Amino acid sequence: MCALILSRSCQIRIERLHCACLFIMLTIKNLTKAHAGRTLFHSTEMTINWGERVALVGPNGAGKSTLFRMILGEDTPDEGSINIDEYAVVGYLPQEAGEPKEETILDIALGITPEMEKAIHTMKMCEIQNKTDSPEYADALDTFNAVNGYQLEPKAKKILKGLSFKETDFHRPAREMSGGWVMRAYLAKLLVLEPDLLMLDEPTNHLDLLSLIWLQKYLKNYPGAILMISHDRDFMDELMENVYDIDNESLVEYRGNYSQFLEQKDIRFDQLTAAYRNQQKEVERIQEFIDRFRSINSKAGQVQSRIKQLEKMKLIPKPKSMRKVFKFNFPQPQRSTQKVIELEKVSQSYGKHQVYSDLDLLVERGERMVLVGPNGAGKSTLLKILAGVLPIDGGKRIVGPTTRIGYFSQARSENLNPDNTVLEEIMKSNGEIREEEARSILGSFLFRRLDVEKRVSVLSGGEKSRLSLVKFLVDPPNLLLMDEPTTHLDLLSVEALVQALKHFEGTLVFISHDVHFIRSLAEKTLHVNKGTVTPYAGGYDYYLEKSGLLDDDKGGITAE
Repeated sequence: MCALILSRSCQIRIERLHCACLFIMLTIKNLTKAHAGRTLFHSTEMTINWGERVALVGPNGAGKSTLFRMILGEDTPDEGSINIDEYAVVGYLPQEAGEPKEETILDIALGITPEMEKAIHTMKMCEIQNKTDSPEYADALDTFNAVNGYQLEPKAKKILKGLSFKETDFHRPAREMSGGWVMRAYLAKLLVLEPDLLMLDEPTNHLDLLSLIWLQKYLKNYPGAILMISHDRDFMDELMENVYDIDNESLVEYRGNYSQFLEQKDIRFDQLTAAYRNQQKEVERIQEFIDRFRSINSKAGQVQSRIKQLEKMKLIPKPKSMRKVFKFNFPQPQRSTQKVIELEKVSQSYGKHQVYSDLDLLVERGERMVLVGPNGAGKSTLLKILAGVLPIDGGKRIVGPTTRIGYFSQARSENLNPDNTVLEEIMKSNGEIREEEARSILGSFLFRRLDVEKRVSVLSGGEKSRLSLVKFLVDPPNLLLMDEPTTHLDLLSVEALVQALKHFEGTLVFISHDVHFIRSLAEKTLHVNKGTVTPYAGGYDYYLEKSGLLDDDKGGITAE
């Protein structure tokens, strides 16, 4: 659940705005932390300044979430210190929220603290009893005004609208809505409260593309500092100005956005490798002298000098080879007819709710098409209609005579055999694939050496999703329908998928909120909203330009 740490009263928070001496917000020194018998951090450091935008990156299991917990005080370092400026307010959005109680969406977004709730209650009681001149009322009013209480509700409603909530949703009990929508409400709560350090763990996971664009615009003008974990490359490129990479038990700082970090990391690795090799040659040269002249009395002084030189030398650890994007050539599908699949006058309803009426759509060979639009607009429904897994109420669904459909749904495990191991599942999907190649492909999608021997039945939801994705890649259909395929993938795995699909010779229709993924693959855009499908004869940037979403007057509010 969204956590908020108040280090002092709101009045003190206002005072710090006028204190020019405050610059560093968060300081980590000599941090050492082990978890489950493995050292995550060793004598490492990190600094975040007021107003700075920082991305925390590293492979799965490197310690990103552990570091977040230590900053929040939910875990403690084995050694070293973590100090947050005493004036700072810290807000945290986790990946998942707990079960909501009876509060409405607006209640969550308002984020009323117990202190605030008490003040509101006191004010109401004093007004009812005509005691507005009492000291109790004055104190409660001061507390209410300290956080701009009269502005909270209008601000909360504007932010909720930016995150695609309808006005009719504001007073709905949160427990009636999906987990993704509840997470948006907790994100709204943080943006309303405007903590000085905003800590976000995968904030785009539950957003549709329009909400993501709005949030990106909003955070560009956010007055506080941001520390973020994200697998959305373009989102980080747009917002981040500093990257800390968890590398070899250390936090390594890079200036710039994520793409600039990747370039700098390659350069740093080459430099470290060269320095390591040069030092090893020097060590070998000194050791050879010691071994050669150790027993010669006349060289004893020189030998001792060399021994002391080795003892004082700070050895450079051998750089670990960086995980690279794995490029592979999977078999290409049979060529389809020009008309791959067509919908004529299709209608579709859920109960009394009409999703589509008289929908016409033609998908032709080789098209790479992305479906965009707000959550609940019918994107997944359209993909299910194309896949044939959802019977239509009316109209025609015409499949080309040589069209072979593969549907990668959000329910990923339906096409997996629970009795197979991970490796067996892939080997049986394509009889021509070599075991070595299968292991390499699985490795690029986060299956470690021992993971490939696991039974499918014991895999987590994320692991099953990734395994289903690999099955598609090693035995691809000629029409690939994919619903949020980058979920549960890290940045390098997303890039591996992008490279694989760039070489795919079939037809691709997909839904995604990963902007980098969309930009890399989409050549045509279908905007889905209120039962209407509007085609744009270009990719993501063409769609943004033609739809006007980049216009300031259409992008929602910005942080004030």
